[in-house]
Amino acid sequence: MTSLTALTIAAARDGLRKKQFSALELTDAYLAAMEKARVLNAYIVETPEQARAMAKASDAKLAAGQRGALEGIPLGIKDLFATQGVHTQACSHVLHDFKPQYESTVTTNLWRDGAVMLGKLNMDEFAMGSSNETSYYGNVINPWKRKDSNAALVPGGSSGGSAAAVAAHICAAATATDTGGSIRQPAAFTGTVGIKPTYGRCSRWGIVAFASSLDQAGPIARDVRDAAIMLKSMASVDPKDTTSVDMPVPDYEAAIGRPIKGLRVGIPKEYRVDGMPAEIDALWQKGAEWLKAQGAEIVEISLPHTKYALPAYYIVAPAEASSNLARYDGVRYGLRVPGDDIVDMYENSRAAGFGREVQRRILIGTYVLSAGYYDAYYVRAQKVRTLIKQDFDRAWDKVDVVLTPATPSPAFAPGEITDPVQMYLNDIFTVTVNMAGLPGISVPAGLSADGLPLGLQLIGKPFGEETLFQAAAAIEQAAGGYTAPQWW
Repeated sequence: MTSLTALTIAAARDGLRKKQFSALELTDAYLAAMEKARVLNAYIVETPEQARAMAKASDAKLAAGQRGALEGIPLGIKDLFATQGVHTQACSHVLHDFKPQYESTVTTNLWRDGAVMLGKLNMDEFAMGSSNETSYYGNVINPWKRKDSNAALVPGGSSGGSAAAVAAHICAAATATDTGGSIRQPAAFTGTVGIKPTYGRCSRWGIVAFASSLDQAGPIARDVRDAAIMLKSMASVDPKDTTSVDMPVPDYEAAIGRPIKGLRVGIPKEYRVDGMPAEIDALWQKGAEWLKAQGAEIVEISLPHTKYALPAYYIVAPAEASSNLARYDGVRYGLRVPGDDIVDMYENSRAAGFGREVQRRILIGTYVLSAGYYDAYYVRAQKVRTLIKQDFDRAWDKVDVVLTPATPSPAFAPGEITDPVQMYLNDIFTVTVNMAGLPGISVPAGLSADGLPLGLQLIGKPFGEETLFQAAAAIEQAAGGYTAPQWW
């Protein structure tokens, strides 16, 4: 029999229904695999007792003929999601020993559907990073390696633990979040599928906030079908999050396999950036050819304000972060470093609790919101954001989806990029989606000359996730699957 951890969610779901194995056996297989893969540093907390208890409960439900959409499926949870009584620290020292007494809406939805929690996954501190090097718990190692090399590589960020764990088969799928590319970039770096849904499709309640107008939860999974199954369970309206949208959640899985004949696919000329590697451009062309061969119509489009997206994003996101992170002061919870008075205690706690990248973004955010600079920076960035959204609004008159590269390069080595601006350029193809509140999916589409995964990104209309799954499945079918070699 195939190793249980090699099964997709869809295959494991069928096996459980046919009683080929139990949820407990499936969970135990993952727990054993996690133990062997600790060198990857993907999990910061493992919850084996809780996982086995949840698996036993799923077995009882399956035996009684009751089953949720994810009954008995073992998942990893990004450390940004509140999990009741379990470590939730956004991989930051400032939230030292914090265990919430409540559950995020997204994880509540997953447990309602019968999913099993294996543990909490590593990430960039407060989701600020593109390589998982800013985590208080150390960087995650990408399961993939360059051809003929043993050098470690980053899994991307901020959801690096989620992507690495899915690629390494130490969870069936994982929750993740995306503020400027934090689902799609790590998915591209690890040969996995990641979808950032439309802003408002998933509740943000119980997710540690980075930039509230940009943050959105989504899944990282092994293939397009699994991502569709996960998003169906994660998405919901929520009275506790007024930005969540009261719309029915479609059966995303039903969209997979639908023919794409007649689908209009936009190719934005502004995404051909200076210095883009030839292999990324070639992959992009190949993706368009695959879709065309299956009956799609390829249309050249213009998104003229794309070049302003990255600088505008790095004003809006830090501004919102500086406001959101003001609550971490050492008074009510988390790290407290004593001082001579309360102001001294605030300063000491925040200086010791926040890492360098988080401090950098708080300072940038405070600066752009300060008197004299608010209009010059923040207000202008928000105007640019409106223009970016209007570019897409005009494009939707001509096309159904937009095809772009997911990242400007394959995975790189830890420490290889030390200049913050160069690191921020990793988000060049992904930030427009967050600025416009649109859905975007990264799907594995090929390997680099070094044998590393490369992804293509599809961008959809607001709440057009079904079309994204439909088109992504067409790319997946043409490209074939990619599995990380197990070297640990």
